[in-house]
Amino acid sequence: MLFIDLSSAFNTVIPTRLVTKLSDLGISTPMCNWVLEFLTDRPQSVRLGSHMSTTITLNTGVPQGCVLSPLLFSLFTHDCVPLHTSNILIKFADDTTVVGHIRNNDESAYREEIQHLTSWCTTNNLILNTGKTKELIVDYRKTKGCTHSPVYINGAEVERVSSFRFLGIHISADLSWSFNTSHLIKKAQQHLYFLRRLKQDRLSPQILTNFYRCTIESILTNCVTVWYSSSTVAERKSLQRVVRTAQRITGMQLPAIKDIHHQRCVRRAHSIIKDPSHPNHKLFNLLPSGRRYKSIRARTSRLRSSFFPSTITLLNSTPR
Repeated sequence: MLFIDLSSAFNTVIPTRLVTKLSDLGISTPMCNWVLEFLTDRPQSVRLGSHMSTTITLNTGVPQGCVLSPLLFSLFTHDCVPLHTSNILIKFADDTTVVGHIRNNDESAYREEIQHLTSWCTTNNLILNTGKTKELIVDYRKTKGCTHSPVYINGAEVERVSSFRFLGIHISADLSWSFNTSHLIKKAQQHLYFLRRLKQDRLSPQILTNFYRCTIESILTNCVTVWYSSSTVAERKSLQRVVRTAQRITGMQLPAIKDIHHQRCVRRAHSIIKDPSHPNHKLFNLLPSGRRYKSIRARTSRLRSSFFPSTITLLNSTPR
């Protein structure tokens, strides 16, 4: 997996090129003209205290913090697609990841994909930050005799890491979630201090509970459908220990992490089942009886505990 970092991605979008791509997607000419007018000749200045900088006019990029900016950037990169079926491009706004499946030590398709992405970025005025771009290798082989040569982008070597923080969670090369859960627990425990301070100020249990749900539970359950079912028993106990500490402080019964995980898995599964356009809709196949879903086979124990296999097991055990 190659986690791409783009330097000031939103600020380097060329409006005229964006409008051309919008037109190719079938967007009406008046709408394209409106977007072009919105993005060009934008005056900008910076205030620091009582001082104001001189005003400059911007004709590139999409405004930071604008509701339209992530959407416009996603449309700008819609034509960035993989060359080979063995590769996948995962794009979330300006976060781009190349996932290559390498078999028989043949890395040609993976490396060609990287070169193609580099050329596409150059053509579209996007700058790859090689210093912040990282490579992570997940090796399924039982015997790991062959080593992978480094990846180079624009003549610079890409650093290879054993874990990487991607969209809020830490992915490790061994597909374990130990580092991710320990990071979440440490971050949540820091917020317990503020919960205790609020308790000392004699705030009501309801306010303390709301504070917990917003600042601590939200940390402990971040992307919980992805990693919780694959975590170890010890890690789950450590997570629940934080919840019990918060219960003693607030004096209120708080939902267990396990129950939150089950609820969110079922809710997410139902949303995928109801959406035929979802890429993973086909994974939820009913058996001929129409009462149970077909189980998903996985190569490793960690993948067998991932979202789709564990959720299908959960759905089959839930009365319909």
